[in-house]
Amino acid sequence: MSDFNLDTSLIEFSSSSNKGHWTIRHAVEGVQIFGGIGSGKSSGSGRTLALKYLKAGFGGLVLTVKPDEKETWQEYCQLTGREKDLCIIEPGGNYHFNFLQYEAAQASGQSITENIVEVLKTVIRAGEEKNGKSDDPFWETALDMLIFNVIDLCLIAYGQLSIQTLYDIVQSIPKPDQDNKVSHDTINAYHRAFQKAQQKVNEKVDDWYLHLSKEIQEQMDEAGTLEMEVENAVPEARLYNFVRQFFNENYISLSEKTRSIIDFTFSGFLFRLLREPIYSLFCRYDSNIQPEDCLQGKIILLNLPVKVYQKVGRDCQILFKYIWQRSMEKRSIRDNDRTLFLWADEAQNFLHEHDADYQATARSSRISTVYISQNLPNYYASMGGQKAEYRVKSFLGTLGTKIFHANADIETNKYASELIGDAYVVDETSSVTIAGEFSHSRGKSLKLERVVRPEDFIRLRTGGTANDFRVDGYMHRQGDSLFKGMNHTKMSFNQNYTP
Repeated sequence: MSDFNLDTSLIEFSSSSNKGHWTIRHAVEGVQIFGGIGSGKSSGSGRTLALKYLKAGFGGLVLTVKPDEKETWQEYCQLTGREKDLCIIEPGGNYHFNFLQYEAAQASGQSITENIVEVLKTVIRAGEEKNGKSDDPFWETALDMLIFNVIDLCLIAYGQLSIQTLYDIVQSIPKPDQDNKVSHDTINAYHRAFQKAQQKVNEKVDDWYLHLSKEIQEQMDEAGTLEMEVENAVPEARLYNFVRQFFNENYISLSEKTRSIIDFTFSGFLFRLLREPIYSLFCRYDSNIQPEDCLQGKIILLNLPVKVYQKVGRDCQILFKYIWQRSMEKRSIRDNDRTLFLWADEAQNFLHEHDADYQATARSSRISTVYISQNLPNYYASMGGQKAEYRVKSFLGTLGTKIFHANADIETNKYASELIGDAYVVDETSSVTIAGEFSHSRGKSLKLERVVRPEDFIRLRTGGTANDFRVDGYMHRQGDSLFKGMNHTKMSFNQNYTP
């Protein structure tokens, strides 16, 4: 039985005179690993933490960028006796996750729309962040309203959602210069959905009205309050009117250029979900795996590496990641205290707008976020360019432990040096004077200097046979000290480490 006590030690630092520990408590405060290409960040500290987590019984989610990450985690699970816990979502595999089905099961009524819209918006905006998000709130509001109303229309008409139906409706919304009147020859998915929705609403209204007494019916007719009473008594009628008003009075009349941008943003995302193998993995079949399985010790690996599947692989992993994060935040620690991890190598590929908020509460949910990346500029580029500096550093501030390996990036090395900080050192001076008489003077003073200078990171060992498979790195954590009263320590990680 694994021990999920927060004070359980995962890594021990020791010498003849001192001992320190890095614990589960430290792990759930988040970990960021930096290191240049070939620095050993993944095979050094990354490997060590992964094996420690698996050995301790953590459940978790693994996101992938490189094609070989599946084999890496299969090896990790084999070394720790966790082979049966590894669940791989991949093309041709045994697992499927229907995210619309899952979200619908988590809520009811209008909250279904809210949940699904939030998921879709998060993934779409993550792509906008990477490409430089527009500051114009019009586009964001217009896209939000389109997604809301298309989903509401689909739910009213059919009582359920499918990616195919959503896509068909968006593709067939009439243009400003088209006649919106429906005929046998012009009916399409959009008109069909409205006809079905109106039919469903009319049936509910008729059922409500016929159950009223003649006296109440006459009172409403005389007072002219029937329409208001219908909307109060039949929520679907009010919602249907909102949807119809949005399309007829707002959206359809938009200029072609404006419409095309909004349409292509939403329909382009839906189109990628309709293509194989993504459609079969996340939309077509019933779910036989879900985020909550991690609470039973499962390790879910999304084998849709970005290097192979490009944008669609990235989008689907962000989609699952966000749903997983929300699900894990809801769990009761009192009922299940298993520690979890969220693992992302080349993490800049998987950031979204809610990550900072999620990380702020991850500790109380006992989730250890482990993000691995080469340098700070990678994060800047993924979060909107150089203007994102403060957002990136604010987000990094939510990750309590940072490990810095060999790096040739000046900005990252400067950040690491400043984070570790300064210390007073004794500066000894000596002077000799010969002017008739010989004199020699010595002095001492305290001088404030960087504990680790930026250029020191370039000289760290990077593993391989030349370094006896040893990878050097500086570990820094906020709060309580790590070792010998310090908040940082230089470490050596073994690339051949086995638990």
